[in-house]
Amino acid sequence: MKSIIITLSALCALFTASSALSAQIVNSDAGKVKIGVVSAGGATTLDELVARLSAQADKQGATYFKVISTSGANKMHGVADIYK
Repeated sequence: MKSIIITLSALCALFTASSALSAQIVNSDAGKVKIGVVSAGGATTLDELVARLSAQADKQGATYFKVISTSGANKMHGVADIYK
């Protein structure tokens, strides 16, 4: 029983640490330096699209991203500015 609790605690810490490293969505670009633009597609929900844009921002080394456009119905596409 103790080993299960220790394992679950370690997994929770791992997930918390990995989410802290991902790019954060922002509403304002004030005080941030734009480093580029990313795009993502093929998402079926807006949440999935934002997650894909966040992953692309992470790959480019961004700390923040701001969604600037979305389109689509069954398959969504989006574009985001990325910032440090």
